[in-house]
Amino acid sequence: MASVTSLSDSVHQRLAAALSAALPQAGSADPLLRRSDRADFQANGILALAKKEKANPRELAAQVVSRVESGDVIKDIEVSGPGFLNIMITDRAITETLAARYADDTGRLGVPHAEQPGTTVIDYAQPNVAKEMHVGHLRSAVIGDSVTQLLEFTGESVVRRHHIGDWGTQFGMLIQYLEEHPHELDHKADEVSGEEAMSNLDRIYKAARKLFDADEAFKTRARRRVVDLQAGEPRTLAMWQKFVDESKIYFFSVFEKLDMEIRDPDIVGESGYNDMLAETCRLLEESGVAVRSEGALCVFFDDIKGPDGKPVPLIVQKSDGGYGYAATDLSAIRDRVFNIKANTLLYVVDARQSLHFKMVFETARRAGWLNEDVKAVQLAFGTVLGKDGKPFKTREGETVRLVDLLDEAIDRASAVVREKAQDLSEEEIAERGTQVGIGAVKYADLSTSANRDYKFDLDQMVSLNGDTSVYLQYAYARIQSILRKAGEARPVAHPELELHEAERALGLHADSFAATVAEAAAEYAPHKMTAYLYQLASLYTTFYDKCPVLKAESPEQIENRLFLCDITARTLHRGMALLGIRTPERL
Repeated sequence: MASVTSLSDSVHQRLAAALSAALPQAGSADPLLRRSDRADFQANGILALAKKEKANPRELAAQVVSRVESGDVIKDIEVSGPGFLNIMITDRAITETLAARYADDTGRLGVPHAEQPGTTVIDYAQPNVAKEMHVGHLRSAVIGDSVTQLLEFTGESVVRRHHIGDWGTQFGMLIQYLEEHPHELDHKADEVSGEEAMSNLDRIYKAARKLFDADEAFKTRARRRVVDLQAGEPRTLAMWQKFVDESKIYFFSVFEKLDMEIRDPDIVGESGYNDMLAETCRLLEESGVAVRSEGALCVFFDDIKGPDGKPVPLIVQKSDGGYGYAATDLSAIRDRVFNIKANTLLYVVDARQSLHFKMVFETARRAGWLNEDVKAVQLAFGTVLGKDGKPFKTREGETVRLVDLLDEAIDRASAVVREKAQDLSEEEIAERGTQVGIGAVKYADLSTSANRDYKFDLDQMVSLNGDTSVYLQYAYARIQSILRKAGEARPVAHPELELHEAERALGLHADSFAATVAEAAAEYAPHKMTAYLYQLASLYTTFYDKCPVLKAESPEQIENRLFLCDITARTLHRGMALLGIRTPERL
């Protein structure tokens, strides 16, 4: 199925052609088209162009209007104010364009692929081995998953990477404890739940920590074990692997609850780059990008200073020979650029890591690993806050376990679904409650611009009113209910019909889905998609209030309105899927 030219692109092409005809010397000029509340579209580009060409903007605007082809797409065009153009679209063009989108049997709604897709490696959802996932892990996972869906939908080749914390000195303590208590990670049953796996790990972690703090001899053995781990001693590695495997059982259970696909081959933790660390340091030192300072291998920056005003270096290798995060992150960049051949490296990481990534990216640029052809971007996200506006904690001041948070969201949502459900079984209520609860959490996260903090308020999230995923899910379910009640009547487009004002507004917005996808993907901005979908559902509500569907005046109008309902539903369904949110057929 070929992509469908949107109404704004059709108008843009006609205006650009008229502009070139009126001012041949200006070359190809941008009419700067946007949606307007005074007309269907407004073009503002003539003012800047007239200034540049020293022409009278209103006269130039009038010349452009006289050269615009009107008829099939443009119904009316007039000059307004100092030289703006107000443009109205024909009803026929709205219906025909939507009908072309509706006919796309690939489910893409006529959305084109990007002209020059590349390869993006996206680094997101990075939990730590042997540690509970908490609310801070939510945003990286949810934002990363949605950006992945958006990019893949535009045709980008996306390589997912989950850079889990699976290496470091804390493993010496855990492995040594397991060596001395060898059956602590044995499984009695074939199947182990994520909750059991986490409680096993938690128990061992606490016991090992207690011993480590109290028993000097154990502390010495644990530190020796770190040396064995770093040297790749087989028995030590085998025990380390047990902790990784147990943690994965837990991770996968949490990601499954989040309704998110995390694949095993995409989990390449810190340990995945061990073999590259020495070479990364050698390359940086030989090229002069990094220098030895008090025994440590450091990279210095003129513009990065600490609170005391002294330069803060990036330490790639410590004076004792150990490697820090920087060595791992720089090795990962080498792998992603030279082995995976990525054009874009995208890191969905907490804004508090911004200084670290600024230094890592600058080091990689100096080393020539990042250049004009390869860009690295940190998609930095803000903090999840409680209702009090402070970082989200339990009453006891602990960080909130992610699983508890998701379970509570599902409980709240199930109560909302049960209250509204007329003919759903208990099983269906549980299934819908999960889809609504998880959707509510994701939507609240994604509807805030990533770099801003947001308040975690479950009451607000599962509300049927306002900018929530539940509102969108109910709009979708309501349309499905209308389509089921339509009986013999089918959704069919009738371009010959005049449209009501509410139909036009809904139709023009539905057509701009393609532009929203392109913008949200290019800017890694899922919140642009949530804003679009909320407006779509709101315009649908207005249409539903003002335009009877099944009781419309003629059979053709019933069919056309069912068609508008159905294309709205398909757009909601596709857009929500790009956010990782399900749209149940009945609620």
